[in-house]
Amino acid sequence: GTDEAALRHLRHALGVRPVYKRVDSCAAEFATSTAYLYSTYEDECEAAPTARRKIMVLGGGPNRIGQGIEFDYCCVHAALALREDGFETIMVNCNPETVSTDYDTSDRLYFEPLTLEDVLEIVELEKPVGVIVQYGGQTPLKLAQALEANGAPVIGTSPDSIDLAEDRERFQKLVTELGL
Repeated sequence: GTDEAALRHLRHALGVRPVYKRVDSCAAEFATSTAYLYSTYEDECEAAPTARRKIMVLGGGPNRIGQGIEFDYCCVHAALALREDGFETIMVNCNPETVSTDYDTSDRLYFEPLTLEDVLEIVELEKPVGVIVQYGGQTPLKLAQALEANGAPVIGTSPDSIDLAEDRERFQKLVTELGL
């Protein structure tokens, strides 16, 4: 039983790192350069991160009961507002049937599972000034503390505030202290 952090460290020590390939939306019929990326284990990385100030938004992943389109709507509007403020926007989401994965929503889209391992690899490659977790629903919220603990610059609602709101005992204690 090796834990996730030890396995990640070993993988990195052995040089086993993903690279990112661009989705060829024209099936090689025409030359194209899309902003859609997926990970694989090969030699050449096609991601070509820029030096611009960028912020990463974690989407909600698959639609399911309790987590659906309303979170995708929030992610889309976060990306659009960030772009309007001059940031390059990076969306991470594995659901191709949402608006957040449309070609014009963000500057770059990573079709990747919303797991700590996958998100940390993208953070290391892109080096965003911030990672936003609070708009994607429960899936990215569950990653907040581990992302922060691994050096990812989580911005917006802090991982501690997320935990305070979700941990029933901590929340009850706060409500009692405030006399509510």
